[in-house]
Amino acid sequence: MITEQHPPKIYYFDHAATSWPKPPEVIEAMQLALESAGGNAGRGGHQLAKAASSVIYDARETVADFFGCDDPFRVAFASNITESVNLVMQGLLKPGDHVLVTPMEHNAVMRPLTALQKRGVTWEVLPCFEDGSVDLYAAKKKIRKETRLMVICHESNVNGVIQPVRSLGELAREAGILMLVDTAQSAGHMPINIETDLIDFLAFTGHKGLMGPTGTGGVVFGSRVPIDEISPLIYGGTGSYSESIEQPLFLPDRFESGTQNCAGLAGLSAGIHWVKDHNRDGRMQATQNQMMSVFIGLLKQIPNLSLYTAANLHMQGDVLSITIAEVDNGLAAEWLDSDCGIMVRTGLHCAPMAHRTLGTFPSGTIRLSISPLTTIEEIETCVAAVNTFATDPAVVLKAWDNRV
Repeated sequence: MITEQHPPKIYYFDHAATSWPKPPEVIEAMQLALESAGGNAGRGGHQLAKAASSVIYDARETVADFFGCDDPFRVAFASNITESVNLVMQGLLKPGDHVLVTPMEHNAVMRPLTALQKRGVTWEVLPCFEDGSVDLYAAKKKIRKETRLMVICHESNVNGVIQPVRSLGELAREAGILMLVDTAQSAGHMPINIETDLIDFLAFTGHKGLMGPTGTGGVVFGSRVPIDEISPLIYGGTGSYSESIEQPLFLPDRFESGTQNCAGLAGLSAGIHWVKDHNRDGRMQATQNQMMSVFIGLLKQIPNLSLYTAANLHMQGDVLSITIAEVDNGLAAEWLDSDCGIMVRTGLHCAPMAHRTLGTFPSGTIRLSISPLTTIEEIETCVAAVNTFATDPAVVLKAWDNRV
């Protein structure tokens, strides 16, 4: 049972973990799918099965269009972006292959890469500047004849730095290697086009900037990807070619075994349409950029505060981190939540390599992230609260002592 445990007013600054609240259209689409498309897509010819197939195909078209892919069947759905990244890396890489990664990668990349290292795959970190942005000139020198894949965290989930994906794509094309882009934080917050940005594998998740539900995500495959060289992550029933015990070779069935998350994909499609409707002519993105600029400007005025962002604010996403001198990150977050209704995330954010790059390992940071629904009033409230415990840390410690 869900109970109320926080102040009546909630100030949510944890959108980098998952967006909240979801648009009403997302909830309505999921409910309608459960009510009217309750069959199993591809597993029958009756009307409910057909309705489920229609919902999933609509989501496939929506995702393909959103990311500039002209073939909906090059969209393979997964349960989240971690599964998507694993699908590509474990399916593509072979012993002897060499991989280049940014210094800001999430453990969704680093853990499978570490596992693959035990099977003969090697990897190397691309040179970067102080904020974690890749040094393009130095990066070119890291490519070897064994290099098979470049993995790019488009927007850091720690400090929000945006990597120059198109320039890195040009570098990959020149060298004849493939590029996997993790769009967990960037999708929905900025334009991404798989063709013009020269992306080969676009991994996405539905529950963050795309405003959809958890349990949704996938991979969009670029036109030059050698599909037949990628092994499926999971083998099983696809609803197609059931007479064969071999996995189908064609997209998307090759990578989509098992029953699909029909209601979740209905919500994902609705979330993407919501983003598109609210970002006509780039208005939503411009507003978010302005909000982030205000947020950073206000935080910079607070004493005893260290701020972690992109050095160039034109390459800044919707995520930033802070630390306060002589204040434990966990205590500060507990006080913000219980006393102010301000929800943030602390720690290493599943990205230890990023924190080593920024010099915040092992204590981590307090992470603040916004969404299209964040208001100036919420930002000002958050900054005022941060200023309180930065100016007088005893406030936090006293509040903690009173609770324990």
